Amino acid sequence: MKVIKQTALATVLASTLLFTGCGYNTLQVKDEAVNASWSEVQNQYQRRADLVPNLVNVVKGYAKHEEQVLTEVTQARSNVAGLKVDKEVLEDPALFEKYQQAQSQLTSALSRLIAVSENYPDLKANEQFRDLQAQLEGTENRIAVARNRYITTVQDYNSYVRQFPQAMTAKVIGMKTKENFKADSSAQQAPTVSFN
Repeated sequence: MKVIKQTALATVLASTLLFTGCGYNTLQVKDEAVNASWSEVQNQYQRRADLVPNLVNVVKGYAKHEEQVLTEVTQARSNVAGLKVDKEVLEDPALFEKYQQAQSQLTSALSRLIAVSENYPDLKANEQFRDLQAQLEGTENRIAVARNRYITTVQDYNSYVRQFPQAMTAKVIGMKTKENFKADSSAQQAPTVSFN
């Protein structure tokens, strides 16, 4: 009986020593960092989605006949709001891609809305519109910063998960590399600026 207890104790001690160098705790910390960083991206997307209805309503008052653009913005925001976003999105590349595409559509619709506003000098001079536009521009910058932090955090996590001996630990506990942010394919082309 004493030999069994000593063997069990030796096994526990050996396991503890092995696991201290396996990176398990660091894997957990890095996984949480990826999740927190993605939450900040979502936070900025939510901020933008909250601003959109206000911007649309201000523009509606000035540009009643631009209903198509306003409808596109509203629909794009609805598409974004309708997507369930949780940790599963980070684990599933298809869901991650779908979410990014919805955000890209909203960005595109907002760009068209801002372009429409250029045709209405009174709207551009409206204090409420200027404030909303400045907030929206600030939000777009915050989104870019949050995406950049996410990219860096995922790169750090993925590099760590793929290193030895952490790769062995990650495999045993089912941790895989994370999908990183990818720009929409249309982002590869420079936008056309026209003064017609």
